[in-house]
Amino acid sequence: MNKLVRSAWDQLSIYLPVALMAVLALGSYWLVRNTPIFEVAEVAAPVSHDPDYFMRTFSVKTFDAVGRLKSEVFGVEARHFPDTDTVEIDQVRMRSIGPEGRITVATADRGLSNGDGSEIQLFGNAVVVREAVTDKGAVVLPRMEFRGDFLHAYLQTERVRSNKPVTLIRGMDTFTADTMDYDNLDRLMQLNGRVKGVLVPQAVK
Repeated sequence: MNKLVRSAWDQLSIYLPVALMAVLALGSYWLVRNTPIFEVAEVAAPVSHDPDYFMRTFSVKTFDAVGRLKSEVFGVEARHFPDTDTVEIDQVRMRSIGPEGRITVATADRGLSNGDGSEIQLFGNAVVVREAVTDKGAVVLPRMEFRGDFLHAYLQTERVRSNKPVTLIRGMDTFTADTMDYDNLDRLMQLNGRVKGVLVPQAVK
């Protein structure tokens, strides 16, 4: 009897390692199948300052909620930069119509407009012109013209600023300054640095 038990045990001991290996293999397979997989979060690629679209010899119009023309932009070529949501325009010409019908025209060798076109920076031979108008009090507001190598025009708020020398022509009068900040709605003009002015007397009626 002891011999039979010993013989059975010897047989079992031979196959026991194989059985254990099979159990371990099955256990590993089960763990692999049931272990949750954690995906590595994708790192957003930085937005490069490369244009995502171009326009050539174009005209773009914007309208208000009731369909009235607010502004129109012309240019030889435009490039949109998604990282700053700005549009760079070569040989830019912009025409803006204010809420009260006042027309402002801006031109330059190059312009940089924000996404909604409410402001534009003008570089090289920059000119901003606001035509003469009559306000609600029947007061005639003379024609205003700004000239410089750089002008920053805020079209909706009718403001023009520059940190470089400018020339301002108001009706028949001419002013020059090193820097300027003009607010048409408040009718406030700040000229700084070397300011010079030439005032032409109005003809007596």
